[in-house]
Amino acid sequence: MTSGFHDVRFPLRLSLSTSGGPVRRTDIVNLSNGRESRNSRWRDARRSYDAGSGLRSVADLYEVLEFFEARSGELYGFRFRDPIDWSSSRPGIPATPIDQRLGTGDGLTATFQLIKTYGDAAGGSIRRIVKPAEGTVAVALDGVPVPGAAFDCDTATGTITFAAGHVPAPGSSITAGFEFDVPVRFGTGRIEVNLSAFNAGRIPTIPLTEIAP
Repeated sequence: MTSGFHDVRFPLRLSLSTSGGPVRRTDIVNLSNGRESRNSRWRDARRSYDAGSGLRSVADLYEVLEFFEARSGELYGFRFRDPIDWSSSRPGIPATPIDQRLGTGDGLTATFQLIKTYGDAAGGSIRRIVKPAEGTVAVALDGVPVPGAAFDCDTATGTITFAAGHVPAPGSSITAGFEFDVPVRFGTGRIEVNLSAFNAGRIPTIPLTEIAP
């Protein structure tokens, strides 16, 4: 059984025009008193996209076909840049080292997972970031940026590890800013191309599904 991952990104030029976003699975039971019973089947959202909506030319189509073949269809995962949600900050606002709180230092723990928190006064959700973009992660302790030599970021898992002598002191607040990709795979083993239909404006559906690499 193969569950491999290729550390390459879906063509960024095409991903900016794709459609899709987070999906949540909820069981809803209608009760006899007219109320509903709702239960979330998934702990976290799972993102789904349609890469076909980003195609504008035959050259674009060929680029996706070539990428599909290089991944052996559904066999290998890859990176995908969400057109809206790809940074530790909100769209249009540059990422900063104080964007997302990762935890509190205890003087011993050196490794922390990158996360992004969504929420408001009524509720929230924490998302593990496992595919940060290389060279974009910045870290701060108690709001003060730390030099890049003080930590290492594993772009394959989204963990940061502080170097010896830089482990966060007890009570210190660890925050980070970053850009990231979504780990996905093709959601189909077949891409059906009808060139006459494509030239007439009917583009193929090319589903992408988020995975846990």
